[in-house]
Amino acid sequence: MALCEVCGNDYAMSFEVHAQGAVHVFDSFECAIHRMAPICEHCRVQIVGHGVEVDGRFYCCAHCAKAEGDPGIVDRVGSAAGA
Repeated sequence: MALCEVCGNDYAMSFEVHAQGAVHVFDSFECAIHRMAPICEHCRVQIVGHGVEVDGRFYCCAHCAKAEGDPGIVDRVGSAAGA
């Protein structure tokens, strides 16, 4: 068993996340997201999906990137009907 680094729970099914040379221990995905998910520079939501990155700044979507002055990001390349 290992202690979750977020909530301190000592849980038999805890897991490790290896990222950027560090090892983190969590008891749930909720705690892992709380500690590791980047924060959108515009709306401050935790980015759980892919999000977008511009010059080291993270955004949850193209709308937020554009709102912060990064106009080169688009949500869609084309419509699904043309695919």
